[in-house]
Amino acid sequence: MDYVLLVIGFILLIKGADFFVEGSSSVAKRLRVPSFIIGMTIVAMGTSLPECSVSVSAALAKANELAVSNAVGSNIFNLLMVCGVCALFCPLTVQKSTLKREFPFSVMIALLLMAFGGTEMFVSRLEGCILLLLFLFFIFWMLWSARKAREAEKMQEDEEYKILPLWKCLFYIVGGIAAIVAGGRLVVNSASDIAAFFGLSQNLIGLTIVACGTSLPELVTSVVAARKNEVDMALGNVIGSNIFNILFVLGIAAAISPITFVGENIIDIFVLLVTSLLIWLFGWSQKKLVRWEGVVMLAVYVGYVIYICRR
Repeated sequence: MDYVLLVIGFILLIKGADFFVEGSSSVAKRLRVPSFIIGMTIVAMGTSLPECSVSVSAALAKANELAVSNAVGSNIFNLLMVCGVCALFCPLTVQKSTLKREFPFSVMIALLLMAFGGTEMFVSRLEGCILLLLFLFFIFWMLWSARKAREAEKMQEDEEYKILPLWKCLFYIVGGIAAIVAGGRLVVNSASDIAAFFGLSQNLIGLTIVACGTSLPELVTSVVAARKNEVDMALGNVIGSNIFNILFVLGIAAAISPITFVGENIIDIFVLLVTSLLIWLFGWSQKKLVRWEGVVMLAVYVGYVIYICRR
């Protein structure tokens, strides 16, 4: 039964991501909003639901020690694994404005999280509220950018691109999110049961299968977007999810109950910062992420997984 559920979970993930990307792309065309901004907002929030669910549930249970590991680990997975896999399928174009604004913003909030947690080894309710205020600023920033982009240039509608009716767009987006979340949960639970059956430790399962499982929506959605030539949405999904994970997921978790920090969290955030710098340099070099750079990202992630399994 676990094997059957694993297959069903992957089907839900793939088809859910397919519908989700199609609905989101159609909304972007209909509202004349760049796909990158849709990826940074609607798609990023939708694919980050598993991380949000895990962290909020832990906070309500007064046991959110793993909240930082969940969020930071997912961000590292997004940057290295998601971007790396997408770059293997199709070069990911990186806009100059992204390298100057959104990318540095994601690095800044990672540094802020390190400062919050590193001083007293926990993130307080006040600091959680600050993260939430920064999240509101980010949302208003994206809305302003969308309005500015729409006024600056009139996006010509592609006659070959079929714009879905609004009701169908909403159905695809909501149904896609539901399928992605359900599929991700099925994959994580069934894979964990299979791993336990073969005698793998719960610690190893948690660091690998569960950690990667909560980021499966980002991976599948970005790969589907890249294959549909929606490369802006694929990259926007990654950056938006990383910002969402720190500002909203950790912000709301800390606002509910202070988050405990451990020394390993500082190391993981440092790895996140180094990873961000690496991809930022890749982006500046050619204004896109190409196949060989994707291979380097995947190799770095494999090395990181080996490290966390041994520490």
